[in-house]
Amino acid sequence: MESDEEIKKAQTVEARARNISHNVRCTECGSQSIEDSQADVAILLRKLIRDEIRAGKSDKEVYAKLEEDFGETVLYAPRFDLQTAALWLSPVIVAGAAVGVWAYQRHKRRTNVHIMALNLVRGVPLTPAEKETMLELLTPPPPPARSWWGRFSR
Repeated sequence: MESDEEIKKAQTVEARARNISHNVRCTECGSQSIEDSQADVAILLRKLIRDEIRAGKSDKEVYAKLEEDFGETVLYAPRFDLQTAALWLSPVIVAGAAVGVWAYQRHKRRTNVHIMALNLVRGVPLTPAEKETMLELLTPPPPPARSWWGRFSR
């Protein structure tokens, strides 16, 4: 019969092994973690992880061993270095570009309205598209729709 200490140690090893296994890609499947995969390689890697943890290695040491043996692609979260900087920074760059385009278009639209207003003051005739834009911008919004019970609340 196992003591409480041995049971807790086994549960700790199991929890650490599962945590690491969720972050390691199956080299055979490619799209699954070794925790979710039933491939022979995944089973062996799970056993290797548990053996390394039982040997007293830290999580970082286990990840380093896996990366050394199978390459960086085995990890779901690659390190941030010069080679992966574009991968990590691309969402920020795309979002920044989108905000920049939006701001430029907004500024351009406002600038065009100001130019159209100046042209009106100067007496320069507007094109039909400019007239439509000016009417669209200068027409007040319709009053809010009143509900049927609002008529009786006066």
